[in-house]
Amino acid sequence: MDDLKKDVAAIARIDVVPTILEVVCRTTGMGFATIARVTEDRWIACAVRDEIQFGLAAGGELKVKTTICYEVRSNEQAVIIDEVRTDENFCGHPTPKTYGFQSYISMPIFRKNGTFFGTLCALDPQPAKLSTPQTIGLFRLFADLIGFHLEAQERLAASEAALLNERQTAEFREQFIAVLGHDLRNPLSSIDAGTKLLSKAQMGEKEQGVVDLIGKSVRRMSGLIENVLDFARGRLGGGFTLNRTFDEPLSPVLEQVVEELRVSWPNRQINVDIDLSRPINCDSPRIAQLLSNLLANALSHGSDAPISVIASEQHEIFELSVTNRGEPIPSATMERLFQPFFRLTADKNRQGLGLGLYIASEIAKAHGGSLVGTSDSAKTCFVLRIPARQNAPHARPNIVVK
Repeated sequence: MDDLKKDVAAIARIDVVPTILEVVCRTTGMGFATIARVTEDRWIACAVRDEIQFGLAAGGELKVKTTICYEVRSNEQAVIIDEVRTDENFCGHPTPKTYGFQSYISMPIFRKNGTFFGTLCALDPQPAKLSTPQTIGLFRLFADLIGFHLEAQERLAASEAALLNERQTAEFREQFIAVLGHDLRNPLSSIDAGTKLLSKAQMGEKEQGVVDLIGKSVRRMSGLIENVLDFARGRLGGGFTLNRTFDEPLSPVLEQVVEELRVSWPNRQINVDIDLSRPINCDSPRIAQLLSNLLANALSHGSDAPISVIASEQHEIFELSVTNRGEPIPSATMERLFQPFFRLTADKNRQGLGLGLYIASEIAKAHGGSLVGTSDSAKTCFVLRIPARQNAPHARPNIVVK
């Protein structure tokens, strides 16, 4: 469909157009009214009301240079003729004689960006009183209304196209991620098994160092793949699925996470204060994953100052916080930290896919809780709060950043 056909179709989609043409005929007493698309070399009727058998239907064309609309397009000014016979400017004009009219009005239609679209015009074989403020104002109002609707349609079409493209891109990316994650797990498992077998054999210090390095890389890749799969499952499956337990202590699980990261970061100090006298109603592996993501971020992006991990239960609410020192996170950046694939681009040493904090926030929401991030010159702190008991009052299930 070429541009002119699209323009004709656009007018046809404006529901109010038939009413506009009817009102034009009723208020002026004229028998023919139309909305025309006018270009340098084309005049096309987009919509028509014909009560005098003028003989032109929607989609019909006139030779543009035989129309007064051609002059309206050139001058961008309305033309109003009460009676051709007495009008000094048009009494000798060929157009009224060609089409057999005595009264005529043509109002230019502009798009909102100021470009000329066409005209709203009406004609009749009999004279009519058209050069009144009321009639001119009515035509100008209708022309502006048509221009507004054309602009609205263009914006809607652009928005729908952008939305469709975004949905297709997102769907493709998520499906790709899911397939990629699954396909990487099998070869990685083979590498891990081979590394463990090699570590039991007798070898020199250099060879043992290489095996240890491979083992660390495998563990890092495994973590990345799990994050990718969690993201794909969360997006494609509608959210995280929890396996809650309410009779198993959470403290050993949290302590194990801290010890694992202490091994990976032997030169960093992690202070731990876990005060849980009762089990927490939660999915403990997921809470461990959340703590691991928060603590790994603190180790990677904070200063060398000690990191604090605090876990407690107060008023039936389980609270877990990770606090570190370092450069404050700007508020604009903090607001985006929980979005998938967002990374601090200024940090050249940043590793990972930018999914850790997103997954942590999804774990918090799945537990009916919240994950709060705050940062200033003194410290950066992330705090998880979730209901500690099944019958505990639920924390608001959202993510808050300050």
